[in-house]
Amino acid sequence: MSVPLPSPFEYRTVDAGGVRIHCAIGNEGASGGDRPPLLLLHGYPQTHVIWHHVAPVLARRFTVVAADLRGYGDSAKPAPGPDDAEYAKRVMAGDQVELMRALGFERFAVAGHDRGGRVAHRMALDHPDAVSRLAVLDIVPTRHTFAHADAAFGLGYYHWFFLAAGNGIPERLIGGDPEFWIRARMGARHAGGTAFDPAAEDEYVRCFADPAAIAASCSDYRAAASIDLVHDDADAAAGRRITCPLLVLWGERSFVGRSYDVLDVWRGYATDVRGRALASDHYLPEEAPADVARELAEFFG
Repeated sequence: MSVPLPSPFEYRTVDAGGVRIHCAIGNEGASGGDRPPLLLLHGYPQTHVIWHHVAPVLARRFTVVAADLRGYGDSAKPAPGPDDAEYAKRVMAGDQVELMRALGFERFAVAGHDRGGRVAHRMALDHPDAVSRLAVLDIVPTRHTFAHADAAFGLGYYHWFFLAAGNGIPERLIGGDPEFWIRARMGARHAGGTAFDPAAEDEYVRCFADPAAIAASCSDYRAAASIDLVHDDADAAAGRRITCPLLVLWGERSFVGRSYDVLDVWRGYATDVRGRALASDHYLPEEAPADVARELAEFFG
């Protein structure tokens, strides 16, 4: 692997409604500009580089935009405020819609892993005219996870509560040795399949060594436990659901795969759901890249 993503990808940093979003854009062939746009969003604690196996394959059929979320990678990292509104999924989703508009795409498909899946979920609700199709990887909705949290969830997803703690606690502890945190956290959620590429891990460590990235990612998790739930509850009360076609992929060895009837859960949040488990743990785009590329290519068509 090479970092950044290899040709045909080119890098841009785009003003997306006042926030600078870093992204890689790629398609192959002379007619690439006419190919349907596909936005790829990463999770925690990665960057767009998590798609390094998958994005070049998809670029043969789509105009792929692999973006860093606000607060992550080389995108802008606004300082969190007292209510963490800067990292509400509504705001993070808005960044990505503005990014795609700035690139000339008013309507596009989206695939999101982990935190990127939660941003994409909110995007499909808030911007249904922009999102043609949606794929989420190894998540169930945030509202469902908190409503059904138990001891197994607390142990398996302890980082949700650790990162959401206040008073600067996670920022100080992670900042003491961010490389250990990244490598240990990722290693604990990988079981078989393709090994992590050392160059990709090094890139995650590089980006996460920035104290602003640590602060932003903690705010992301605090928002999930506060303002995001307010938005999610309002959607539930109003009966709002995802109306575009939804593909759900999850790792058969992941906590999500072991703990939930994944498709049944998502059918409570979307009108058109399909999907399946892959031979993977949590990091599907890196552990099962061939399967992910095939599933996404077939779904997005």
